[in-house]
Amino acid sequence: MKRYLLSVSVLFFSLIEPLAAQPTALPTPPNTSPTKPGATTQILPIGRHHGTIYLSWGYNRDWYTKSDIRFRNSTTDDYDFTFHDAKAHDHMSMSDFWKPSNLTVPQYDATIGYMFGDKHDLGIEVSWNHLKYVVDDNQVMRVSGQIRGFHFDRDTLVTPDFVHLQHTNGNNYLMVNLVKRQHLLVGRHLALSAIGKVGGGPMISYTIASIFSSHSEGPFHYEGWVAGASAGLRLEFFRYVFLQSDMQGAFANYTNSRIGYDRQGLVTHHFGSAQLTYALGFNVPL
Repeated sequence: MKRYLLSVSVLFFSLIEPLAAQPTALPTPPNTSPTKPGATTQILPIGRHHGTIYLSWGYNRDWYTKSDIRFRNSTTDDYDFTFHDAKAHDHMSMSDFWKPSNLTVPQYDATIGYMFGDKHDLGIEVSWNHLKYVVDDNQVMRVSGQIRGFHFDRDTLVTPDFVHLQHTNGNNYLMVNLVKRQHLLVGRHLALSAIGKVGGGPMISYTIASIFSSHSEGPFHYEGWVAGASAGLRLEFFRYVFLQSDMQGAFANYTNSRIGYDRQGLVTHHFGSAQLTYALGFNVPL
């Protein structure tokens, strides 16, 4: 995962490196020649760069690093313990995704952005990445801490009757990204570009969990923050339609996940994620 995150970062900064190499244009000195009496001064129009708004919708696959997950409650119960190197997986839920009523059931991505249309070919976007994170049930891992005064540190088979944890509605990344585009091939009706992004934002997640058979679901709320970078390719057709695929590496830090029927239990953990997205989008030139 560390090697993957490093490769994504190197590719993104290679896209923006040409910006630093461009010389700064010196201002043009004003015309100081004398104006003849009665002459009319002509004011030339200042050119404007009209940008492009774009929207896209797609789906994703996700992979996660192992995570140390801490569970605490000192208000309505007495426990403080940690799962060490817990494994987790995604959940695509692609059954009948093409039906309008099921569009948001799978792991999806919705993006709206704006390309400035300047010489740097930069843009900004807001993306909602709906991922799903499920801690594997019935895995053996090291568990340490205390439960109601009983202290322990040993390998344990963690069953759903003990703890079950999933961010499946979901592990949501709300990100604001800086976008850099680099044209690779441009034809009459087709254009291929490399796309690099870097950004971050809050996680507005929905956690489903149970601890000692005390079950809880949701609601949506702020549960932490995420930062990431991605690199991908965009193929545009007739200027207005495009297909895009990206590989994103992200660091997610959960600081405020609540569990238990009274929501007094606190779960904290962080992990790395790799996300492969594929999307259909539309350009709206201004």
